[in-house]
Amino acid sequence: MKRILFVCLGNICRSPGAEAIMKAKVKERGMEREFFIDSAGLYSGHSGSLPDERMRRHAARRGYCLDSRARTFYAMQDFADFDLIIGMDGQNIHQLKRLAENEEERKKIFKMTDFCQDMKGYEEVPDPYYGGDKGFELVLDLLEDATEGLYKYCCKT
Repeated sequence: MKRILFVCLGNICRSPGAEAIMKAKVKERGMEREFFIDSAGLYSGHSGSLPDERMRRHAARRGYCLDSRARTFYAMQDFADFDLIIGMDGQNIHQLKRLAENEEERKKIFKMTDFCQDMKGYEEVPDPYYGGDKGFELVLDLLEDATEGLYKYCCKT
């Protein structure tokens, strides 16, 4: 079983979006038993909250249900429990690497855009929180592309 944790700052936009999209891809292929997928945030201020309403609305238009509750990333537990820990941007990656206690944990950290197939020009999944509709749509485009690449990566390893 592949255990994947998506991480962003607050766990209310990007990482729950990645979680929902990846779960949908896995489900449509009948591979639910082969994956455990979750998301978390490096900032605990939104813990217990549903994803941002704008993110839920844009995702719903594409057929995704974002219904997970925000939770905080717990380094000791999450590094032990997950095979892949995927940050959305450079700041997330930097913070995750600081929290990792050894090289084995650091090897679990990837950037979401590392898995992009068609949208390779993007270095990170931008935070849409302070933007408008176009920002949320761009995030969903990037997440759909990257989760497809991630699925393929997981099936090879």
